[in-house]
Amino acid sequence: MSLINNDRTEGTVAKAIEKQTAKLPSDIFLWAALGSMATSATLKCFGKDKTALFVGQWAAPFLLLGIYNKIVKVEGSDKQDSPFTGYAEPDDENIFADA
Repeated sequence: MSLINNDRTEGTVAKAIEKQTAKLPSDIFLWAALGSMATSATLKCFGKDKTALFVGQWAAPFLLLGIYNKIVKVEGSDKQDSPFTGYAEPDDENIFADA
């Protein structure tokens, strides 16, 4: 078994994750990030400095998950696995010759 995978397809775990995350609206992650910042500010006002710092650091991962979610929706593995995407690859010079 080789460690290098040259077929450029996603594994079964990645496909399963993409299938589930594509169901979520992208703005959920934005609201979660804003909520963590608001909660952090509230905790800071109540003098809970360490907890405020902990909760405030959740904003960046939420935003990164939102970016991942958007990429999955736009360029997920299903798009690459489809037999015809409508665009000719550079190697396929005569893809429309029979049409």
